[in-house]
Amino acid sequence: MKIALMDSGTGLLAAAAAVRRLRPDADLVLSANPDSVPWGPRSQEEVTALALDVARAAAAHRPDALIVACNTASVHALPALRAALEPAVPVIGTVPAIKPAAAGGGPVAIWATPATTGSPYQRDLIERFASGVAVTGVPCPGLADAVEAADDAAIDAAIAAAAHITPRDVRTVVLGCTHYELVAERIRAALQQPGAPRLVLHGSAEAVAAQALRRIGAEPAPSAAPTGTVSVILGGRPAALPAMALAYEEGRLLDGNVIHDVGAAASASGIA
Repeated sequence: MKIALMDSGTGLLAAAAAVRRLRPDADLVLSANPDSVPWGPRSQEEVTALALDVARAAAAHRPDALIVACNTASVHALPALRAALEPAVPVIGTVPAIKPAAAGGGPVAIWATPATTGSPYQRDLIERFASGVAVTGVPCPGLADAVEAADDAAIDAAIAAAAHITPRDVRTVVLGCTHYELVAERIRAALQQPGAPRLVLHGSAEAVAAQALRRIGAEPAPSAAPTGTVSVILGGRPAALPAMALAYEEGRLLDGNVIHDVGAAASASGIA
């Protein structure tokens, strides 16, 4: 079994780690283009072109499914990705977990990139799944970039700025960018009010990992030790896992099984 994941950069780590925990025997293909980060401020046409390049690099490894582990790419490029790759490769998009968050009754905050906050896409999700629930959109400028760079000071500053404009009575937060899931506990610590119930955070990684398995008819099969390999593609070429990825628990979970023989990886995938 082989599952591919794509993103502009390290945002795919959370979903990749979720797949690894559900199926430690699955081979993973991680495809990104860090030189193009960030995708959020780009036009739909730019995002679509970049996403197609990254997805095709992953598809060259003949995966059983492709997870679009990026909210921006899922918003702007999912139809194009499916048109290009399906039915040969099922494509699973990432949707902010607004529906399960709203089921708790609120108040809910949605942390997302400035481009996503207030977008027609996010407004539609709120109208469909959170009608009657108090929902606040919280733009988080610079947070995804800081996570991508593993810049602790910038991460703390961006989280503090977003926490400052998050209503104090919020009890549930939707992490509306896959990068944010890598610093979820730091977000919780910044928002948790003394004496209040533990803040609930809703990411998308677990849900998209489970959906990918369902799409290919596979069942979760956790085990003690991961045996599946990890192939990394950066800018269309086989590579090692970026050093910044190792700043996060999810990256360290994957690192032990990365194929470091780049020449062998290229030969096996047909990529020159």
